[in-house]
Amino acid sequence: MRHFIVAAVFLAMFGSLLVNELPAKEPAGNTNSAANAEEHKKPPKNLPMATLGGKQLWGDVLHFHQWRIQRNALSKHYRLVDGHDIRRAWGDYQQCLDALNAIKQRKQLPPMQGKAVILMHGLFRTRVSMKHMAAYLKKEGGYETFLVSYPSTRADIRQHAADLANVVAQLEGIEEIHFVGHSLGNIVVRRYLADFAKETGAKETGAKETGAKPKGEKASGSLPDARIGRFVMLAPPNQGARMAQLLSRSVLFRTTVGKSGVELGPGWDEFQSAMATPACPFGIIAGGAGNARGRNPLIAGDDDIIVGVKETRLAGAADFLVLPVLHTTIMNDAKVRECTLRFLQTGCFLSEQERNPIPPKPAPRISRQP
Repeated sequence: MRHFIVAAVFLAMFGSLLVNELPAKEPAGNTNSAANAEEHKKPPKNLPMATLGGKQLWGDVLHFHQWRIQRNALSKHYRLVDGHDIRRAWGDYQQCLDALNAIKQRKQLPPMQGKAVILMHGLFRTRVSMKHMAAYLKKEGGYETFLVSYPSTRADIRQHAADLANVVAQLEGIEEIHFVGHSLGNIVVRRYLADFAKETGAKETGAKETGAKPKGEKASGSLPDARIGRFVMLAPPNQGARMAQLLSRSVLFRTTVGKSGVELGPGWDEFQSAMATPACPFGIIAGGAGNARGRNPLIAGDDDIIVGVKETRLAGAADFLVLPVLHTTIMNDAKVRECTLRFLQTGCFLSEQERNPIPPKPAPRISRQP
């Protein structure tokens, strides 16, 4: 029976994978260095066309309204796509940025402004999985929403965090930035908050496109960006994931999920040393059956089939809430959306009287003995 459950969960997680898009070819090289330099200035010819999927190959490094510059996880080349997923330019980062700036001028696109929410999808998922949550926050809360895409199975969490740093750094005109994450997306945000905390020492993490300054491994109380406000975590594996540990015994699973999936499972003990409690107010919504058994017998206690309620907890949370929802659809639940918006606006899910914080861990005592 247990083997059947593991297999069912494995197949369910793989159901959201999309067909990969073949990367566009880089321009042919030239042995003459002067000719190479001149050719580099000219962006490759582009035929505007809809992207062909490849959601596990492309990661966002810049957002401007609904325009995005993305990097291919395999070929490392870039493309510029519009709000309808039409490729408008490709080449290196600067060529795509130049193309975007030209479009801004030609179309007289307005600057960004106001309050924003960055939404981060989970493992195997795509930005589309968060679109209904984004639409709700935009309509009911008036937020500018940014659905960030990252190749969750093709790079490690550290690289995902570095790309997120570039996205945040380029949100010029936005006055306030909040986060809403699902599953692995929360861990990416936590790693970003840790790696780019301003008080720690410089460290290479791969954030090269915008010049965002990479920082040390652990946050010590300072946020990477003064505009960061609140952070809502939906079904976050804050203590690692038991199911990822079990499924990692399969070579096929380890190969498919890549480094990010391994870091959540067998690599968690080592990986979590690079994590830190967010220095911004954060709340956690977990899914559960509301009893001690839960839905999945392979996970101790209550669970949402994929992540246990205990695995979602993180000391220092401003509010903690368990609702009868499943892991894969938690972001589409009406109650979850309402609570998410309320936390972004007020710092609690239901009300101040019903707030259920998780106390922070006490600071270690310092011995004063000689």
